[in-house]
Amino acid sequence: MRIDIKRYLEVHKLTIYQVSKRSGYGYTTLHKSFNKQQSSSTSLNLRDLDALARAQHEAMWEVLRELETHYLEQDRDQSS
Repeated sequence: MRIDIKRYLEVHKLTIYQVSKRSGYGYTTLHKSFNKQQSSSTSLNLRDLDALARAQHEAMWEVLRELETHYLEQDRDQSS
């Protein structure tokens, strides 16, 4: 499973730059993390979740619940 973080940002009309500025986390760090290829061993980390939550003035659990409910995708390798 992987999280479609780019779709999440698009739906919430957020850019990585905005998340960086609102959360206080470095742009380069978030950019690398949000653009990396996810696998079962590399998924969204707590820093990224915290950044999204801070950018939207929400609790981390609220963002995580939304990500799990609406933005979780099955890996292509597992779907065949």
